[in-house]
Amino acid sequence: MQRVMIVGQPGSGKSRLAQWLGQRTGLPVVHIDTIHWQPGWVERSYDEKTRLCREVEAREQWIFEGGHSTTWGNRIARADLLIWVDRASALRFWRVLLRTCLRRGRSRPDLPENCPELLSNLPAFFRFMWTTRRSARLKMKQLVATAPAGCRVVHLRSNRQTARFLATVGGPS
Repeated sequence: MQRVMIVGQPGSGKSRLAQWLGQRTGLPVVHIDTIHWQPGWVERSYDEKTRLCREVEAREQWIFEGGHSTTWGNRIARADLLIWVDRASALRFWRVLLRTCLRRGRSRPDLPENCPELLSNLPAFFRFMWTTRRSARLKMKQLVATAPAGCRVVHLRSNRQTARFLATVGGPS
C-alpha cells in the first residue's frame, strides 16, 4: 500500500481514518481541506485547488482524503487502495454538530490554521450537506464502479467494519 484514496461525505470519518492509517503505515496524509481552504476560511481558486491536488497525486506515497472530484480520475488511476466511508446522513450531521461544538473557536488538525470551528457556519454547511447528500453519494458509487483492476476497493459503512479493516493494516514497511 503506497497510495490510498479516501472519499466520503462530510462527517463520515474520512479525516480520522486517514490519520489512523497514516499512524499505522507511516504514509504521509493530505487532507483536501488544507488544499481547499487557506487560513481565515479563504477559499482557494478552482485552478489552484486542481494544481495542488495534481502535485499531491504525483507523489510516490500518500493517503489523500477528500473531494475536489475533478481530480478523482487522476487520483484513482494512481491509487492502489480506494476507501469509501459511507455513513448515514443522520450520523454525519450529528458528527459535524458535535465536532463544531467540541472544537468551537479552534481549528481542527485537518484544516489550515486560523480556520476555527464556528457555530455561525453550521446553517450554510448543513444546507450544503443536505442538498448534496444524494448526488455526492451517487458520484462516489460511480467512482467505486470505475476503479481500475489494480486498485483494491474497501467500502466502510459502520464503526465495526472500520475497526475490522484497521486490524488488517500493518505498520510501516
